[in-house]
Amino acid sequence: MTRTTPTVLWNDSCSLKELGESIERNGAVGATCNPVIVLEVLKKEMPLWKDRIPLLVRELPQASEDEIAWRLVEEMSKEAAKLLLPVFEKEKGRNGRLSIQTDPRLYRDPDAILRQALRFASRAPNMIVKIPATAAGITAIEEATFQGVSINATVSFTVPQALAVAEAVERGLVRRERAGQDISGMGPVCTLMVGRLDDWLRVVAEKKGIAADPEIFDRAGVAVMKKAYRLYKERGYRLRLLSAAFRNHRHWSEFIGGDVVISPPFAWQERFNGSDVKVEDRIQTPVDPAVVEQLERKFVDFRRAYEEKGLAEEEFDSFGATARTLRQFIRATADLAALVRDVMLPDPDIAR
Repeated sequence: MTRTTPTVLWNDSCSLKELGESIERNGAVGATCNPVIVLEVLKKEMPLWKDRIPLLVRELPQASEDEIAWRLVEEMSKEAAKLLLPVFEKEKGRNGRLSIQTDPRLYRDPDAILRQALRFASRAPNMIVKIPATAAGITAIEEATFQGVSINATVSFTVPQALAVAEAVERGLVRRERAGQDISGMGPVCTLMVGRLDDWLRVVAEKKGIAADPEIFDRAGVAVMKKAYRLYKERGYRLRLLSAAFRNHRHWSEFIGGDVVISPPFAWQERFNGSDVKVEDRIQTPVDPAVVEQLERKFVDFRRAYEEKGLAEEEFDSFGATARTLRQFIRATADLAALVRDVMLPDPDIAR
């Protein structure tokens, strides 16, 4: 795929080992970091970080566990960004970026999101900053873009969110151009967490006792991604879509051939490499209209996700997939702080 189509691969982890292998073996040109991923990386690569956490505790004697946890996120991101810097310089900012996520607890505060985005963007020349596609996040995306930050919209599942992100980025780029500022090295993207939309519709089916062909659940996120891609191309938006939250091969294979980013975890890359799924252009092949019709007829939330005006911006935060994902990311943030707490303030009962 990375050799024969315009579709590019980003590694959905900042694990140095996995990212290095993904770059060398699979042609990855980007990667991502967030509290969930940091926790996973620590489990896999604790020998690389076990001495650094207590050192941070000593170096920052007045810092809270939250502050040290986020410093750890920054340091992991900077280390991974170094591996991608040659690609970034070769491709002049379009790829070669490390995607670092803002604190999910800030999802209602555009000013706080912006402050953190500016800080993260300054940590390395090839950072791209993940901002949630919430109502406040859309505001922050425009302002961050205007201030020269390449953004990656996250916590995004729907056509309305993808369009709101694109319009916010365009407004930011236009403002920046009018101010005489350079945009040539910027590389914004909008993530669609296709598998998480599929997950949410399965939850809805269970809650409401909806009987549906089980095959249609694997097509919901694909249908949204393909529609958003068509609209992006028709309207000439200057950012790319990114497919994330993999649940099956369609979340990769159905988007091959598009000017998009595919961002599977390394284990999924290995699975795809070992599969017999043919690498061929499918981005222009529509999802079976009968499948889309059944999804629209049975699931209000699919209609809200698929129709251009299915959600107003003020409804982004309360959409089921958004709320579930934010809650998971917030829990992971708390778990990461708890890990730091165990180093900073060991439990005396366990210590005995």
